[in-house]
Amino acid sequence: MRSGPSVLHVDLDAFYASVEQLDKPSLAGRAVVVGGTGPRGVVATASYEARRHGVRSAMSGAEARARAPHAAFLAPRFAAYAAVSGVVMRVLRELSPLVEPLSLDEAFVDLAAGPLGDLDEDGVRAAAHAVKERVHALTGVRASVGAAGTKLLAKVASDLDKPDGLVVVPLGTEAALLAPLPVTRLWGVGPATAERLRRAGVHTVGELAQVPEAELVGLLGQAHGTALSRHARGLDERSVEPEREAKSVSAEDTFPRDLVEPALLAHELERLVVRVVDRLRRDGQTGRTVTLKVRRHDFSTLTRSVTLPGPTDDRRTVGRVARDLLAGTDVSGGVRLLGVGVSGLADWAQADLFDAAAEEPAAAGADPAPAAPVATGPERPDWSPGLDVVHDEHGRGWVWGGGLGRVTVRFEHRGTAPGPVRTLRADDPALHPLPAAEVAATAVRAPLAAAGA
Repeated sequence: MRSGPSVLHVDLDAFYASVEQLDKPSLAGRAVVVGGTGPRGVVATASYEARRHGVRSAMSGAEARARAPHAAFLAPRFAAYAAVSGVVMRVLRELSPLVEPLSLDEAFVDLAAGPLGDLDEDGVRAAAHAVKERVHALTGVRASVGAAGTKLLAKVASDLDKPDGLVVVPLGTEAALLAPLPVTRLWGVGPATAERLRRAGVHTVGELAQVPEAELVGLLGQAHGTALSRHARGLDERSVEPEREAKSVSAEDTFPRDLVEPALLAHELERLVVRVVDRLRRDGQTGRTVTLKVRRHDFSTLTRSVTLPGPTDDRRTVGRVARDLLAGTDVSGGVRLLGVGVSGLADWAQADLFDAAAEEPAAAGADPAPAAPVATGPERPDWSPGLDVVHDEHGRGWVWGGGLGRVTVRFEHRGTAPGPVRTLRADDPALHPLPAAEVAATAVRAPLAAAGA
């Protein structure tokens, strides 16, 4: 038993969109939507200004544009998000060695393993408030924090008072907090499970807690039914598991609804690839084997893998192999969970694996289809909205839009006033994409300088 609500869940509010608003001064206070910008694009996240118009994550870009036609629609800049996330994770590790990142924008922290002596409700609240303020001072983004005696309750609590919220759940009050909430607030309750429960007359967590476990097992299966029975009563024995030396690096996400749209699956796959490659590079490691994990709509789980001629930490290579593996997997009925992993770790990389990857036969029964070359950096044929650029004469800016051989750039960046807009030729030799390393460095350097750190 914990002596206080010493598990924190820290969730950065509208993270991608918040970073964009900070890095692009003219977007402060405006509706911003980050995600695929093409005709089949999908929303990754939306600012709270856009959410007021009904824009939500996983919504199609077409619907988002219909709901918020005046919003700024931007392609993701993962280098900037990863850099800011790194600052946040370092702040959390000052509190405790037990920090469990779930993604770039959220993590659990076990205060009981850290130096904080006062773990009662007031002590935890003070520590959580201090974390929120330090994160904001160092990055400019706001965080919502939940504190409770379990990971389940901490995560639920962090979502109760967004944005910039702080909710502490005193020990012994967990069931009362959960009872009036809809069942969809619990882990593992997506649309399909919620519909089964609705047909059984269960709408709230309190109603779910009254259902005998045997009935839930009969309705949802052994593992799912047992877990939900315990969670509905606020029971969760899982500990905070920090990152540690491993034989593989992986990332996976379980989705609130089964994904069937190819564009959305491709977007989620790319997010997972970025998370895995970021981990590899941060740890100074590379790997030879790329593995795809897919849990389908019927809960069947498939894994497919490819072993490369040598180790790599190249995002294009890992992404290309992962896309090939997904293309060779039957996902027509929908996907509940998607995961990407890299194993066979080493501390060196082979530079020419991008071309070699297509020639390596798949293992574990995979039969991936050939992938098209990926255009990146200076070779990219289009200027994506939101892309960081630098002009030899006009300086730093970002792409507002383009087409018909033209590209419109707003010349501003974090720390400047809203800048002027100029329309240039798309082939202007003086206009260059800003290298990812400089994007990452600026995303961290600017807020640190403003905070005097």
